[in-house]
Amino acid sequence: MKFGSVAITEAVGCIAAHSIRAGATVVKKGATVTAELAAGLKEAGIAEIVAVRLEAGDVGENEAARRLAERMMGGGIRADAPFTGRVNLFATAAGVLKVDIAAIDAFNTIDEAITVATLPALKAVVAGELVATVKIIPYAVPEVQVAEALAALGANSPVVVAPYQPSRVAVISTLLPGLKPSVVDKTLRIMEERLAPAEAILSADKRVPHEPGPLAAAIAAEAEGKADIIVVFGASAITDRRDVIPQALVDAGGAVEHLGMPVDPGNLLMLGRLGGKPVIGAPGCARSPKENSFDWVLQRSLARIPVGRAEAQRMGVGGLLMEIVSRPQPRAPGSHGTGSVAGVVLAAGQSTRMGARNKLTQPLRGKPILRHAVEAQLEAGLSPVIVVTGHEREAVEAALSELPVQLVHNPDYASGLAGSLKAGVAALPPDAPGAVVSLGDMPNVTPKVIGGLVEGLKRQPEALAVVPTLFGQRGNPVLLAREIFPAVSLLTGDRGARRLLDEAGERVVEVSFEDPSIAIDVDTPEALRALQG
Repeated sequence: MKFGSVAITEAVGCIAAHSIRAGATVVKKGATVTAELAAGLKEAGIAEIVAVRLEAGDVGENEAARRLAERMMGGGIRADAPFTGRVNLFATAAGVLKVDIAAIDAFNTIDEAITVATLPALKAVVAGELVATVKIIPYAVPEVQVAEALAALGANSPVVVAPYQPSRVAVISTLLPGLKPSVVDKTLRIMEERLAPAEAILSADKRVPHEPGPLAAAIAAEAEGKADIIVVFGASAITDRRDVIPQALVDAGGAVEHLGMPVDPGNLLMLGRLGGKPVIGAPGCARSPKENSFDWVLQRSLARIPVGRAEAQRMGVGGLLMEIVSRPQPRAPGSHGTGSVAGVVLAAGQSTRMGARNKLTQPLRGKPILRHAVEAQLEAGLSPVIVVTGHEREAVEAALSELPVQLVHNPDYASGLAGSLKAGVAALPPDAPGAVVSLGDMPNVTPKVIGGLVEGLKRQPEALAVVPTLFGQRGNPVLLAREIFPAVSLLTGDRGARRLLDEAGERVVEVSFEDPSIAIDVDTPEALRALQG
């Protein structure tokens, strides 16, 4: 292939390297120059153009891309027609993308003019998803290079979609006192969502005590039944091969192939087999819909791609996944901080349901409503206590006159609760192990309730949050541990900490109270009159 300036009198049959507009004549980049186009350019005063001349043995970009793509794609792949030297490859079914990385690397080293890009190997894909693209950079390549690139691909097609196979998945959940049925129910709903792309069936929902005997019996029964895959969600994380779930699998006659994954989140995952069927001990983070090691193992199992010790050990590169709430930053000694638990009172709202009045400044028992919430934090010994203002800033600050608090203003208070929560957390001292977040319109919350949350964190320092409950229902205020602070910065709009608590799963500690104050706020004039009465 020759590239360079060509006299317009010799340009017929050449390929235009650039788009040209001259008078009424337009030649698009990559177009073959015809006699008519050449005459029009000459008439417009164009003496020469930059063009490409193919030589003997050259293969045009589209033909080269077509031949290479045809050889590249295996089962579960379709190709678009070539265009400007590019052929896109798409999945024809949902499944897992298998890529021969060595073959792709060899292909891309033949010549800089010949390239292919793919999605990551073993990524889950859906029908119609773009999985690879073959691109020829110049307008043509020598036939010999096309032959070398084809040879580099080896005997087998390097890009294949392993489609999901019809599967029945049995789920066994172990139970301990304190694990609420609602947690297990939610885990099952999320599991069904994970199975939906593969059209797999959740064939069993068994719940047994967190003990080797009952669990071994349940695993054995499912292995003898129609289940293709068995998943165990433990009430407690697997920390050793002698722990309940691995021991139960061995007692049932199975084998633990691997324990622990170089994937985070999801280190504490068990791979095992019984009767030729995979048995997966799910990590705690698998109760969340966020991507973790369990997704990788489940997807490959549903596509009948083996996952054993060797495969698990190769998951480390790329295994540091996006942070989730249950692991917003790597654990480190002292990650909760060494200072005092702080307080944050949210007092920026617009009181839209109260009419023209700001509910926080309305009198109750001789003082503004907001002052009750702030004084409860001070009396509970929280330090510092940060009050986030917004709507009617001056009036709110006046309601707190002479109180030893730190005021932080949220100018974007109208955008919703998330902005105020982020502003309060951002103002906390770096050594605070956590902060009790109170709502300014909950004047009946007592120092005892707040103190109970602080004690809950002391008893379980690995907690991400501590919440009060009344008859099993969560209320306010909420204690957020330092480890969850980075996740707060990702909140938007009128979304508070509820989503963070849902995703934190088992690392939320619940403290039961018989105090209805944790469920009473002042949102309407009627609610205010009821409290004043």
